[in-house]
Amino acid sequence: MTVIRTRRLAVAATATITALALTACGGAKVGATSSGGGSSAQAANCGTFNLAVNPWVGYEADAAVVAYVAEKNLGCKVTKKNLKEQISWQGFGTGEVDAVLENWGHPELVKQYIDEQKTAVDAGQTGNKGIIGWYVPPWMATQYPDITDWKNLNKYASMFKTSESGDKGQLLDGDPSYVTNDAALVKNLKLDFKVVEGGSETALIQSFRQAEAKKTPLLAYFYEPQWFLNEVKLVKVNLPPYTTGCDADPAKVACDYPPYDLNKVVSKKFADANGPAYKLVKAFNWTNEDQNSVARSIAVDKLTDDQAAKKWVDANPDKVKAWLAQG
Repeated sequence: MTVIRTRRLAVAATATITALALTACGGAKVGATSSGGGSSAQAANCGTFNLAVNPWVGYEADAAVVAYVAEKNLGCKVTKKNLKEQISWQGFGTGEVDAVLENWGHPELVKQYIDEQKTAVDAGQTGNKGIIGWYVPPWMATQYPDITDWKNLNKYASMFKTSESGDKGQLLDGDPSYVTNDAALVKNLKLDFKVVEGGSETALIQSFRQAEAKKTPLLAYFYEPQWFLNEVKLVKVNLPPYTTGCDADPAKVACDYPPYDLNKVVSKKFADANGPAYKLVKAFNWTNEDQNSVARSIAVDKLTDDQAAKKWVDANPDKVKAWLAQG
């Protein structure tokens, strides 16, 4: 999610196209896909739709609904590919990926694949508003109200020490593929903390849930839209305000993350073909509340992607109708 998922990434896309063919979220291969379709006549008209799925449940919610509508309403044969953000973009040029549904900025990827290689194009906004930052559990903000000002973090650093952070306070991050400026922020703000990778979105959520339940200290990277914020009202730490360009040099970042108007990115070939699946992706637009609803169905209620998508689609026929009308 990693940013932003700047999701917002200070990490450069260094994997090769070979990695695209071999690597996927959780160690799965690109071939580890799921697919479906409508009638053969409809599918022939729509064709195969290769949809990247990046490793956070909000994106999975996007993909679940788009894939469901593409299959049920347009007869597309949807192939989902579980890939990290940077790897997904490599697939635009090879034809292995048609669409990324939730881009968290990634200026370095925009420059490489849209501006220079011209294998990808912007497909418009999703309607989702993204926020990345540092958060503490509610109990901490209540007991230590000044902890939400970054200038006071060093005062509390010893509370956050763990076996992994040594003599420094721990700042917990998520999936290493997520966009993050945290190491630079800790250094440039002269904070007595060490960034420790939690490994996944699920690990972050579980850490916050336990910290609130057991009243243990935790400072961690998190973001919205995220269904978990409806369960535990995490409190954001105020970092130095973001100003345009303050994050231009990843090594010198000393400001908060920018707000994100999340957008969709597709392969140029997919866009030029202007088929039914591309028109759906371009028209797809919903709110943070919509995404959180589907994400919670998947993460908490344990519905399958199709079940979660069907539940939302059945409850929001006018929105789906509007997407299809634009095609």
